[in-house]
Amino acid sequence: MFSPEFFLTSLVVVLIPGTGVIYTVSTGLFYGWRASIAAAIGCTAGIIPHLSASILGLSAILHMSAVAFQTVKYAGALYLLFLAWSMWRDTEALKFNAPSLTQGHLRIIIKGFLINILNPKLSIFFLAFLPLFISSSTSSPMFDMFILGVAFMAMTLVVFILYGISAHGVRRYVVKSPKIIVWLQRSFAALFVALGLKIALSEHE
Repeated sequence: MFSPEFFLTSLVVVLIPGTGVIYTVSTGLFYGWRASIAAAIGCTAGIIPHLSASILGLSAILHMSAVAFQTVKYAGALYLLFLAWSMWRDTEALKFNAPSLTQGHLRIIIKGFLINILNPKLSIFFLAFLPLFISSSTSSPMFDMFILGVAFMAMTLVVFILYGISAHGVRRYVVKSPKIIVWLQRSFAALFVALGLKIALSEHE
């Protein structure tokens, strides 16, 4: 079950920059390493519903229902566009104020959770990806999928935390340059717009 192919493939998938990575990196840059860990936790937690749906077979229904898929997809795209708009106009990010209250970190976690839960392709990905590493002779395929999913989530959390901490590491080099800060802020906003449009315009495969 835990084959080298599984870990290698999972690592490649996790390392590829996507919405979760961009959100975690931007959070680490603007709010510090603690906030980036909160972002990583939120993005990882957003995998749980998709993993559950895959195990229960609900993602097969989502895959067959074009209406359900399009509804979730457009909701996710709109949310990314909302994040882009918020980041573009948020002057607080320019001050690099790290949220010190639990509510601040909780808000970051919720945003990360919503980013992943509103991506319908995640559930289809798990439905297509995890069974590849399930033995045909296993007596409990659902349990095996669960274990593989947990391992994938653990890898996601570790890699995202490393991304966030790395972003925090270069934070001190840009904190004294308002122009760089504005450029970074607007670049991340543009990336969220691009990802949102990509999701909205992607075909239901």
